[in-house]
Amino acid sequence: MKEVHILDFSEWTLRDIISIWKSDLPIGLSEQTWKTVADYRNSLEEKIATSSTPVYGINTGFGALCNQVIASEELSQLQINLVRSHACGTGPYIDVETCKLMLLLKIISLSKGNSCIRPELLQFLIQIYNEKIFPEIPERGSLGASGDLAPLAHMSLLCIGEGKIISTEGNVADLLKSRGIHPPMLRMKEGLALLNGTQYTLATLLNALYKSNSLFKIANITSALSIDAFNCTMDFLNEEIHLLRKQKGQIEVSATLRQLLSGSNIQFRSKISVQDPYSFRCIPQVHGATLDCLHYVEDIVTREINAVTDNPLMLSQQQVLSGGNFHAQPLALAADFLCIAVAELASISERRIYQLINGARGLPDFLTTDPGLNSGYMIVQYSAASLVSQNKQLCTPASVDSIVTSKGQEDHVSMGANAALKARAVTERTGLVLAMEWMTACRAWQLRGVEWKTGDKLQFMFQQYRELIPYREKDHIPSEEFEKTLEFLMHVNSASD
Repeated sequence: MKEVHILDFSEWTLRDIISIWKSDLPIGLSEQTWKTVADYRNSLEEKIATSSTPVYGINTGFGALCNQVIASEELSQLQINLVRSHACGTGPYIDVETCKLMLLLKIISLSKGNSCIRPELLQFLIQIYNEKIFPEIPERGSLGASGDLAPLAHMSLLCIGEGKIISTEGNVADLLKSRGIHPPMLRMKEGLALLNGTQYTLATLLNALYKSNSLFKIANITSALSIDAFNCTMDFLNEEIHLLRKQKGQIEVSATLRQLLSGSNIQFRSKISVQDPYSFRCIPQVHGATLDCLHYVEDIVTREINAVTDNPLMLSQQQVLSGGNFHAQPLALAADFLCIAVAELASISERRIYQLINGARGLPDFLTTDPGLNSGYMIVQYSAASLVSQNKQLCTPASVDSIVTSKGQEDHVSMGANAALKARAVTERTGLVLAMEWMTACRAWQLRGVEWKTGDKLQFMFQQYRELIPYREKDHIPSEEFEKTLEFLMHVNSASD
């Protein structure tokens, strides 16, 4: 029997979700989870059938139309209309990986039962996830309040046999039928349950956090080699210095750097300067602060993974009440914080690149043995500086913005999706800057001569890297090596986990 990831009422960790997301294994629900989903649905149907009290989004309109009561025979059409009308996204489509994660997170939230959807609808979502049938979802259009309405509407179109599927053409209903899958359509409450929620913002932020965790480890590796390449003292890594500061991230980074530089003989060489520039000497303080931020964002993301962010919700006493769990303010603030923290990894990295090409400490100008005829890595630093500057612009907080919608009913929004998209963009640029630093540090250290030995792990990585990208003394096209270098660093990092 094929292994299946069973979703139940467990408190999922970030590692759990990444493991499920990155695997090719199907998902399913525990028997108790299916029973809970069915029980909540039955309770809702009974409540609506026996009460004349209007309940938001079930037998009323939406947003500013919340006081418009809908006839019982039109409740299903209400939900279908909701999904169609809210499919207002624009821009490029999100990537398959984010789409897959978004669908997984929505399934987890709906499986709590409080959203009161039918088991048949949840089964459909699980089926398209397992069959890798992912909808085309434009990345722009969410305000991060009332849920990620537009992106989730595009995801939900498949439930009524409409919309588009990634990398396919033709009628969606026919394509699903050819796979033995039949759209469940929508009944009372279900469209709203699908559209209300933070799963698009959460998926985008989680993806950015996942990459950021890798980039943080890479930043420690690239900076360690830069320390040796620049012939820095090792005094600033003394353990007692960092224990006196009492910042957890700083203490951890300093220990990591000491480990990476273990076996280096460069610390015993004569030093030109008593103190090194901040971009080297303050690596533990800067990288450590980023690590503390990553832990904070992980905490927020983990809570949201396990949350119910729909509205209205059926509570434990079978009350159906309206709230604001769809408001993405926690995620928006976390995404803005992540932007800043990851951007700083790139900012300090670019400064080290500058120092290494600056013709200091016995290294030739721009790391070329024939300056003038050759420009060496002069423009590598230009490119890194451009990316760092873009990061600074992207770090303007999205969460401090708001705009009034729906005739004033929705008068404060989080802009969480915009914040998460910025975080993703910052990670992409930071990864390239770190690749440039690794290239620069490798070149600088190599120019020192074979008698200069760095840390054992770094030495091994350098040898592997040069097998992939050989040293070229004369001018060539560095941009051809950026992506290859980043892929190498990501692979080495993942292999060491």
